[in-house]
This record gives sequence, structure tokens and C-alpha cells, in this order.
Amino acid sequence: MIFKKTKLEGVWSIELEPKVDARGFFVRTYDKKVFEEHNIARDWVEESESFSKHRGTIRGLHFQYPPFSEGKLMRVASGEAFLVWVDLRKNSPTFGKWDSLVFSSQKNNMLYTPRGFANGLCTLSDNCTLLYKIDNQYHPEKQDTILWNDEDLKINWPIKKAKGLSERDSNAKSFKKLKSECGGL
Repeated sequence: MIFKKTKLEGVWSIELEPKVDARGFFVRTYDKKVFEEHNIARDWVEESESFSKHRGTIRGLHFQYPPFSEGKLMRVASGEAFLVWVDLRKNSPTFGKWDSLVFSSQKNNMLYTPRGFANGLCTLSDNCTLLYKIDNQYHPEKQDTILWNDEDLKINWPIKKAKGLSERDSNAKSFKKLKSECGGL
């Protein structure tokens, strides 16, 4: 595994190194010792999978409020997706900043975001599957969503009009409202 820091502190892009032969491949997607060396070993308490049928599907920007914030280890198992993360940690020097990368099953890459971030994605292919490990239990009453196309965040999404936007994402709050309500996470 090759760990690369991103622009936002604590977030890692991780390149996997598959062993390929005539049968196919084998790839290690988690190694506690290696993650400990990068100070990101976690007790993963949940693992989830999302599937999006159509290119251009938007999911996010999702997060949970403390003390239920979630660290996530995400990997695209099939297809390709534009993943974005927003720093909501109110005491962070990069509070309100975002970053993004393209992840795919072909690239064999993963993303780690610590607690205090909102995560979102835009599928760049049909039939896109995202797998993610989570280090905190899901609490629906403590979840929230920021508008994917928030005018203050100005995220440079690869599409202008979302397909398949859920009711939750359609009714998301603005970043400005999050700041006024709680100042961040």
C-alpha cells in the first residue's frame, strides 16, 4: 500500500498493490500494522456498500455530529467515482475547505477520511459500487447533509445537474446554516 497525504490534514489517498497472475489478482485492502504506521488504525465497527445504477448520481455531502462523527475508509469496487470530502472540524485551519480525487476499481485506490469530515460522491460510470468501513455506529438522529452544490463551498463537481438525488440530499442544508447552527464539528 502506498499512502499519499491529500491537501487536507488527516486525509489519505491509498494506492493498493495487487498481485496479478494468470488467475486474476489478490490485493490486501487493510493491514492494521501498516495503518498504525500512518497513525490511522481504527476499530472498524461497520462496513457498508452503496450501488448507483447511473453515471452522474450524486450522494452527499453526508456526516454525523459529535460524538457520533465517523472516520471512513472508502473504496470503489466497481466502476468509477469522483469522491469529495469537506473539512467540518471547527478548530481546523482548513475548516470549510474541500478536496477531491477520482477513485475506481481499475485504479485500485482507497480514501481515508477521519472524523469531522462530510463525504460525497458523483458516479462517473454506470453500475458503480462503493465499499466503506466506518469507525463509529450509525445514528440516524445525528446525521445531516450539506447541499452538494453549496454556493459557499464551490465544489468543482464533474457534472452540473445531478441524477438520482435522494430526498435527503435534495433537502440538505447550506454550509452557511451549518456554521450558524453549531460552528462546525
